[in-house]
Amino acid sequence: MQKLVPVPDGLAGERADSAVARLTGLTRTRAAELAAAGRVRLDGAPIGKSAKLVAGALLEIDLPGAPASPPAEPVIDLPVAYEDADLIVVDKPVGVAAHAGPGWEGPTVLGCLLAQGVALARGGPGERRGIVQRLDVGTSGLMMVAKSEAAYSALKQMFRDRAVSKTYHALAQGLPDPLRGTIDGPIGRLPGAFKFGIVEGGKPSITHYQVLEAHPGAALLQVELETGRTHQIRVHLAAMGHPLAGDPFYGADPKLAQRLGLTRQWLHAQALELAHPVTGLALRLESDYPADLKTALARLRI
Repeated sequence: MQKLVPVPDGLAGERADSAVARLTGLTRTRAAELAAAGRVRLDGAPIGKSAKLVAGALLEIDLPGAPASPPAEPVIDLPVAYEDADLIVVDKPVGVAAHAGPGWEGPTVLGCLLAQGVALARGGPGERRGIVQRLDVGTSGLMMVAKSEAAYSALKQMFRDRAVSKTYHALAQGLPDPLRGTIDGPIGRLPGAFKFGIVEGGKPSITHYQVLEAHPGAALLQVELETGRTHQIRVHLAAMGHPLAGDPFYGADPKLAQRLGLTRQWLHAQALELAHPVTGLALRLESDYPADLKTALARLRI
């Protein structure tokens, strides 16, 4: 069986044998043997065990003794907030990844759209075609995918130029002080961990927030992003001492999550505002909170 995996940002610069071991569950020694036998390729070229991986490149691994075919990806009907010939905006439920990745066997936005017959742009690596923005598996809300090549190119540039307004609502522990502010801290992977944090030499990251509601133990925030780093809102708020409710990965209190009935971080991509990438017409979309977030907020308001 051949495993095809676009190299995730988190494995950029990692040795091939170490990365293959993490992606497949093989021992590092066995991964090194596969590389030595020419059974590990990066963008079609065989690589040695010590070769450093490049983010976005296609990693091919020939796995001996594996099942003939992988299990089919689960497919669900994604709610659609907007669609035309150039782009589609889905209201992503929790538990759905943006695209396939290491260790994820659940549904993906990309897989569901393709299974539903939606024609998507072919820009980007094959397993991320048409994807111009991503939401964490545990984050719900609005997510855009390009359908036409023109929209894909324009949207990628618009995100680089920060010409897309992304508004999130988040429930943070405690009460941020000041009630309105900006968090400007470079984000990078913490040494020896999957977690991200504010680190010297990290990618520039800017988050604006304001308190919408203050309650005992937690506050509802409106958050605007200038950049879109992995886990950006979760990292920045945790660094302030106000992790998202339901996010123990970044230091949230599990007792609060239990009281509110949360099984994931309280974070929702609530609105998108942009000029249409092809027509230039103003486009603003909003999304209601899903049931689990509504329930948690209602319990907090009592």
